[in-house]
Amino acid sequence: MNLFYEEDGSFKAGTILADNTTSLQVETAHGKRTKVKANAVMLRFTTPNLLAFLDQAHHVAEDIDPNFLWEVAPQEEFEFSVLGKEYFGHNPTPEESAGLLLRLHGSPMYFYKKGKGRYRAAPKESLDAALAGAERKRRLAEQQAEYVAQLSRFELPEAFRDKLAELLYEPDKNTIEYKALETAAVATGLTLVRLLDRCGGIPSSHDYHLHRFLRDHFPQGEGFPPVPEVTVPDDLPTAEVEAFSIDDITTTEIDDALSVVALPGGRWRVGIHIAAPALGIEPGSPVDEIAAERLSTVYMPGKKITMLPDAAIDRFTLLEGDSRPAVSLYAILDADLTPVGFETRVELVPIAANLRIDALDTLFTDAALASGALDFRFGRELELLYRFARVLEIRRGKADGPPDRQDYNFYVENDRVRIVERRRGSPIDKLVAEMMILANSEWGKQLVEYGVAGLYRVQGGGKVRMSLVPGPHEGLGVEQYAWSSSPLRRYVDLVNQRQIIAAARGEAPPYGDDDDSLAVTLRDFEVAYDTYAEVQRVMERYWCLRWLMQEGVTRSHAVVIRESLVRIERIPLLARVPSLPESEPGTRIELDISNIDLLGLDADFRFVHKVAPAAAP
Repeated sequence: MNLFYEEDGSFKAGTILADNTTSLQVETAHGKRTKVKANAVMLRFTTPNLLAFLDQAHHVAEDIDPNFLWEVAPQEEFEFSVLGKEYFGHNPTPEESAGLLLRLHGSPMYFYKKGKGRYRAAPKESLDAALAGAERKRRLAEQQAEYVAQLSRFELPEAFRDKLAELLYEPDKNTIEYKALETAAVATGLTLVRLLDRCGGIPSSHDYHLHRFLRDHFPQGEGFPPVPEVTVPDDLPTAEVEAFSIDDITTTEIDDALSVVALPGGRWRVGIHIAAPALGIEPGSPVDEIAAERLSTVYMPGKKITMLPDAAIDRFTLLEGDSRPAVSLYAILDADLTPVGFETRVELVPIAANLRIDALDTLFTDAALASGALDFRFGRELELLYRFARVLEIRRGKADGPPDRQDYNFYVENDRVRIVERRRGSPIDKLVAEMMILANSEWGKQLVEYGVAGLYRVQGGGKVRMSLVPGPHEGLGVEQYAWSSSPLRRYVDLVNQRQIIAAARGEAPPYGDDDDSLAVTLRDFEVAYDTYAEVQRVMERYWCLRWLMQEGVTRSHAVVIRESLVRIERIPLLARVPSLPESEPGTRIELDISNIDLLGLDADFRFVHKVAPAAAP
């Protein structure tokens, strides 16, 4: 005697070896012996060939139309053998009963299983919904297969064009577009990004990197919503100075300017004038909310995303030929340029000139200082400020500072990049740096003396961080350091400027010691500052690789930093050289450069040989 039984959700046939009433010992059609519970048996039959029985049962199942079967099935729960008599019009053969059971079990949209061999026809509404869902799945599967075929031919499906950003940066792995892309990537042996690139989905490698950042941090776009016009008080006194700023040629947010006035008795008054947007941007105002969200201007080669709207920048930037609102720190100097007193004023400052560093680098040099050849506009003022900077350097204990190093400026125009080397630590750099350190440290000191809260930059144990509590900045050699010199570009500077103005005027400060908004600003600023610095590094690396391609550089000198890490000469590009033999840091080598990858931001760097040191003159 044979039987047809259910096991683990499927149906099998076997020959009975022993019947123990509640269970049976059975040998399957393939010779495997197993134990079957009696309530799992659906049919008993005498057909000797089990494989032929199963084959015939599957043929019967394939011939049964589930739609017709559903129509003839009763609405209430039924046992499959009862439906067999109705469907076949006679007592069904074992093969027909088994085939019917296979069809019922294999049509879950049409029939709900209610027990062993028992089913119930699905309600019409449920069946219609299930069939519609199955049809959608079928169409989606066909569409997905077509996408895979197109992608494998390196053709971009039209439907992908509006979803490229999502597929590149934040894919939904449940969509047929992603599944097709994943399947085609495996078939072609490419990564998802490189496959989309081969299909023309990444027309600009530059935009690929930039848009990743913009999508995460500027989802509403780089532009600004309409905001009310920013105004400033009309009763500010005008300073009796001729101030001048010192900035790169591309700078439009001119935050700081300097002035020098001779006083009786050989004394001098040095003015450090900082643009004062705090006079017109009230805490919680629409412009302030924008600044508090952006927290800083974002810089990258050939592009910047400003913290403030253009109208606010235009109102406060220290533009030559106009008098602009500023917070001024005046240092009174003895004849030997030792500071003997400081004063903070809120005023209008006449801006006589916007000096540019590229021009000053050729005029205001060590040689010019040594020879006294400073016959250019503000040359004498710069010379005095430089001597004052040297005094300040000594006061900070930093006269023997780190050696000069190369700095790099990127200029991008018409999709071509210029990378200009300049010596960091030049006289003009030292002058500007010392004036800003003086302003930020002295104003930090004033906030402490007046008992006014502020946001400080502190350094201890080599780690630099923001703090609500004043503390030493060991790297700069000052007792406290409150960023205040770039309020058009950094939100912490704008916040500190509000506090400085209140202290200078003897007014209640906008932020108290227990103001939670200061802690929120500190936390958010540190996150944003690190994020913006990272995108700047990424885009500088991109343009360095572009420069190598643009200039046709296939071989270059480099300097070993440590282990396999080197710095390419002439540009600020770090690279790993797996073939580099053991070398001391500072060793100059020559490299072959090939296979530049603008999407992966890498290239193949191969060691050629070490470069002998230049002969002594």
